[in-house]
Amino acid sequence: MDNHDLPHPRTRGYKWVIRVALYILFLLSGQSAATLLGRLYYDEGGNSKWMATFVQSAGFPILVPLLIFFLPMFSKSNKSTRTQSPTKPKLSSLAFLYLAFGLLLTGDNMMYSYGLLYLPVSTYSLLCAIQLAFNALFSFFLNSQKFTPFILNSLVLLTVSASLLAVHSDSDSAKISRAKYAIGFLCTLGASATYSLYLSLVQLSFEKVIKRETFSAVLDMQIYPSFVATCACVVGLFASGEWRKLGDEMKAYKEGRGSYLMTLIWTALTWQISSVGLLGLIFEVSSLFSNVISTLALPIVPILAVLFFHDKMDGIKVMAMILAIWGFISYIYQHYLDDTKSRKEETDVTEVSRGTTEMC
Repeated sequence: MDNHDLPHPRTRGYKWVIRVALYILFLLSGQSAATLLGRLYYDEGGNSKWMATFVQSAGFPILVPLLIFFLPMFSKSNKSTRTQSPTKPKLSSLAFLYLAFGLLLTGDNMMYSYGLLYLPVSTYSLLCAIQLAFNALFSFFLNSQKFTPFILNSLVLLTVSASLLAVHSDSDSAKISRAKYAIGFLCTLGASATYSLYLSLVQLSFEKVIKRETFSAVLDMQIYPSFVATCACVVGLFASGEWRKLGDEMKAYKEGRGSYLMTLIWTALTWQISSVGLLGLIFEVSSLFSNVISTLALPIVPILAVLFFHDKMDGIKVMAMILAIWGFISYIYQHYLDDTKSRKEETDVTEVSRGTTEMC
């Protein structure tokens, strides 16, 4: 019996740890900075929802040099660890995936833009933690993720946390009416569900369609859907007529034109940094793990929002944060148990492979 007939587990050495740590840094720093800059755009006088949506995907060209520069290095390092696919995915299949993901991201980013406009940053960030609950649901149906007591405990905690924010009148901001608060709440909730679906579909695409464990595949999954989403935003910007108001918006920006442009540019860059980290973790670990790590920004963004935007952190928000963090810890512990079990199974497979080789 040839040992090539047995599956080859992915080696998790120090290089893997470095890559995962780098992706985590990209995700947390990019997500926190992008969220705060997005709110800064609105607070300083920006009002275009399509522009706020546009910058969430428009920074993708900065990834092209990364793809060109790092492709040879990562291709060599992955030759010994990846599972070779007998056939390459069809160009039509890839085009359909990129187009569908791009349009999905457009709608998702637009809902996030409305949420960030109508909600205080602290409330917005806490509500985004519900992504874990949606991700568990979609992972159960699409990625064979099992419901365990720890995951169910996390779902309950996150649901209660979101419910507290739903009934909270949010008196800390007199500028927000109840109607706008409801719109922001529902849009953020819908965006969280849509993004969780996107993460699970991306993981499923890597497993069933792309079947290439390469760094270039991760970047491709970010570049092409972002290109589609950017084009869709440009169409929306002109179709809605918001482009006519951009000149006046720039002039009326509190900190001036230079600050207006830098806010948009850095928002675009930080979203791309965050996306690379997110997709990298999906590729290296799973969509569930990437979503769990993204919630690490949960206690970071509200604290920064209190410092920079003077959001009030009242008792209800503190309770919602505690419950969400508790749910996050429950998720992390379940992932630790799954990882421990996976490593034991990989060790058993390796031992069986060696024993079979010796017998042959």
